[in-house]
Amino acid sequence: MRNPALLLSFWSVYCCFAAGSLENLRPQGSLQDEQTPTGVPATAKPPVAFNLRTSKDPEHEGCHLSLGDNQLLEDCGFNMTAKTFFVIHGWTMSGMLEKWLHNLVSALQTRERDANVVVVDWLPLAHQLYIDAVNNIRMVGQRVAGMLDWLQEKEEFSLGNVHLIGYSLGAHVAGYAGNFVKGTVGRITGLDPAGPMFEGADLHKRLSPDDADFVDVLHTYTPSFGLSIGIRMPVGHIDIYPNGGDFQPGCGFNDVLGSIAYGTITEAAKCEHERAVHLFVDSLVNQDKPSFAFQCTDPNRFKKGICLSCRKNRCNNIGYNAKKMRKKRNSKMYLKTRAGMPFRVYHYQMKIHIFSYKNSGDIQPTFYITLYGSNADSPDLPLEVVEKIKLNATNTFLVYTEEDLGDLLKIRLAWERISHSWYNLWNEFRSYLSQPSNPSRELHVRRIRVKSGETQRKMTFCAQDPKKTGISPGQELWFHKCRDGWRMKNETSPFVELA
Repeated sequence: MRNPALLLSFWSVYCCFAAGSLENLRPQGSLQDEQTPTGVPATAKPPVAFNLRTSKDPEHEGCHLSLGDNQLLEDCGFNMTAKTFFVIHGWTMSGMLEKWLHNLVSALQTRERDANVVVVDWLPLAHQLYIDAVNNIRMVGQRVAGMLDWLQEKEEFSLGNVHLIGYSLGAHVAGYAGNFVKGTVGRITGLDPAGPMFEGADLHKRLSPDDADFVDVLHTYTPSFGLSIGIRMPVGHIDIYPNGGDFQPGCGFNDVLGSIAYGTITEAAKCEHERAVHLFVDSLVNQDKPSFAFQCTDPNRFKKGICLSCRKNRCNNIGYNAKKMRKKRNSKMYLKTRAGMPFRVYHYQMKIHIFSYKNSGDIQPTFYITLYGSNADSPDLPLEVVEKIKLNATNTFLVYTEEDLGDLLKIRLAWERISHSWYNLWNEFRSYLSQPSNPSRELHVRRIRVKSGETQRKMTFCAQDPKKTGISPGQELWFHKCRDGWRMKNETSPFVELA
C-alpha cells in the first residue's frame, strides 16, 4: 500500500469528524471578548496575519498589514479605491500554504492588475486537529472583520469593493467575517466549503447568503455515501455543482475500493475538493472560454438534459465571472466540465421520440450519438439513461462535447449490439426475457430535436431517408438538419412529438 501513514491520517480525520458535533460551533464570547484559540501553542508567529501580495513570486510573502498602522498601509502601496480580495485558506495537515493558493493569487493579480490581493494566513490556528480548527474559525472571522472595519475608516475605501474568497474551512471563515463586519461585504465566494460539522448547521454558524451582498459557491466534493469533505447543502445565493458536485473528471475516484487498496484515496479526495479552486482560477485566466451552469432542481433532471434554459436568469457563468443574483430562494445550478483547463464544455439537449410498431415489452437499447458540425465532429457519445427509455414517448438526454463543433449539420444514431457495461448487459438480458414470444427488437426514430445550452439555439434533424426510420441492435440511422427550431408543420403521424 502506498503511503500508509497518509491513508491512516485520512481516516483519523474522519474519525474526528464523526466524534465532533455541531455543538462545537456554538459562538463563545462576543466581538469585544474574543474566544481563546483552541490547541495553539505559544508561538512568535501571529495567529492571524494579513499579507498584501506585491509580487507574483510565490516565495515572496508580500507586505504584512498591521491593524491600526496607517504608515505601513501606505508603505505597502494599498490602493484604497481598487478592488480588494481576501484569500482565506482552510484546514491544513502540512502547516504550509499550498500551491493552489499561489496559483489563485497570481491569477487574481493578472486579471485585476490594480487590485489589492490579501492572503489571510491563519496557519497556526488551522494546523490543528480538525475539531480545534473548526472552533478557531469564529475568531479568525472576527480578525478579518476587524481589519475591514479599520479599512472602512479610510475615506476612499468601500466595503462594496471587497471580495472574500474562502476555500474549504476558509469559506466559513469568510462567512463569519461577513456576519461580524460593520456593513455589507460586496461578495463572498465559497470554494467547496467544508462539510463535516457544518452540514445542517444554523446559518449563523456557517457560510450563508446573509453574509454578503452576493454569495456564490462551487461544490466539487459532496458524494452522498459518507466520505464527503465539502458541504452538500446550498449555502449561497447561487450554489453550483460541477459534474453533480460528486466525482470530478481526471481525479481518478471512480473506484473507491481500489483507491483505498492502493493508498490513493487522500490524493483523489484532495483532487476532488481542490477542483473548486482550479475552476475559479480557470474563470480568471480563460476569460474567453467561460463555463456556464444551468439552474435545476436536482442532478438527475440535469443528467436527463431537461435543464438547459437561460430564461429568467436560469443560467450563469461560474467562478469569477458569475453574475450577481440576489433571490430569497437559493438557486442550485449544474454543469459538466473537462478534466483540466480550460474546463469549458458544450452542452446539448437531445429530444428523441422512440416508438415501436411491434414491441410493448421492456426494451432498453444502448444508444450512441455522433454530432457532425461545421468546425469539428464529436466522438461517439453515449446517451446516458437516467431512467428507463420509454417507448412511444419523447425521451430526453444530455450530451456534451469538449470541442466547439460550430453549426451542427448532421447526426448519427447507433444502437450498440453488445453492451460494454454489466448494467446495460443485464438490461438487455431482461429485455429478451420480457418478450419471449416476440423476438423483434426494432425501434423507430423519425427525427431528433437538439438544443444548445451555450447558444440556446434549437434545431430539428430529420431522418435522411424518411422511409427508413427503423433501427435494431448493430444498426445506425443518419439525420440531417431540416429546420431551425422545434415546431413541425403538417404533422400527420399518430406518434406526435410534443414541443
